[in-house]
Amino acid sequence: MRQNPSFTLADQAEIRRVIAANPWATITSSTADGLVASHYAVLLDDASDDLTVVGHVGRPDDLIHGLGDGEILIVVQGPHGYISPGWYGDVAAVPTWNYTAVHLSGVPEILTADENLAVLDRLVDRFESELPDPRRMWERPNDAAFIERLAAGTVGFRLTPTRVVAKRKLSQNKPAETIETVIGELNGEGPYANPALASEMRRAQDARKERRA
Repeated sequence: MRQNPSFTLADQAEIRRVIAANPWATITSSTADGLVASHYAVLLDDASDDLTVVGHVGRPDDLIHGLGDGEILIVVQGPHGYISPGWYGDVAAVPTWNYTAVHLSGVPEILTADENLAVLDRLVDRFESELPDPRRMWERPNDAAFIERLAAGTVGFRLTPTRVVAKRKLSQNKPAETIETVIGELNGEGPYANPALASEMRRAQDARKERRA
């Protein structure tokens, strides 16, 4: 991902927030057979306060990626969307796309069966906890044999990244009043309404105001 100083996201707490809020990730590897990409959910490692993430792949994706033998790239993407030049007012402008993305690179550690099972349990809790009647992994009608059989079809991993590239392109290079207009359009009812992206822009805009105060 090409980096631009105006859009660099360097705050670790903010990067952790982006990862936690957007767990669906793309995992890519460069193998002898070419590039490989898979899509799985990842979580921040609850035993660490850095950018270490844990996750799993289904067999045989572990072999396809050569998981544990070489570097992988995990791409996490936050809210993103189209920005019309018409929202900038009567000035020369072209369309663009606002987004937040985090790239985590490194050689993953393969988890033990017990560690993988714990991560799978956390993953279920992460999403089921949003429901009024959550269905936990170990609750009936599931039983231990069923869970262990399914878990055996997955390979868990932990990635402590050796390289992190994070970018937040949210119209920071535009005047404050233009940013407010864009946020308003994204919160509107047009074809490119995008409240989640508007919320990210509002968060970034408020942080800039606080730093200037």
